[in-house]
Amino acid sequence: MLDGYERIEKSLIFLCFMSTANLFPTLRGLSRAEKLQVMQFLIAELAKEEEPTLQAGATYSLWSPLNSHEAAHKLSQLLESDRKAQNG
Repeated sequence: MLDGYERIEKSLIFLCFMSTANLFPTLRGLSRAEKLQVMQFLIAELAKEEEPTLQAGATYSLWSPLNSHEAAHKLSQLLESDRKAQNG
C-alpha cells in the first residue's frame, strides 16, 4: 500500500504529462488534505532546485572581510556619518 507522499508523487508524475487545461481541474477535485500534500511536494521540489550543489572534495572561494581595507574604510565612513547625524 502506498503512503500519502508516494501516492501524491505517483499522481504528480502522471500530472506532469497533462496540459494545464487538464491539470487545474484535476487539482480542484482533490480533497483539502491532498491539496496540502501536493503543495508540500511542490515546495520541496522547488527547494531542491534552489539548493547549491557542492561537490565532495572540491574547494570553494569564500570572501572574508579580513584584510579588506576598502571595507574597513567604508565602515569607518558610515560610523562617522552616523555619529555626526546623532550629534546634530
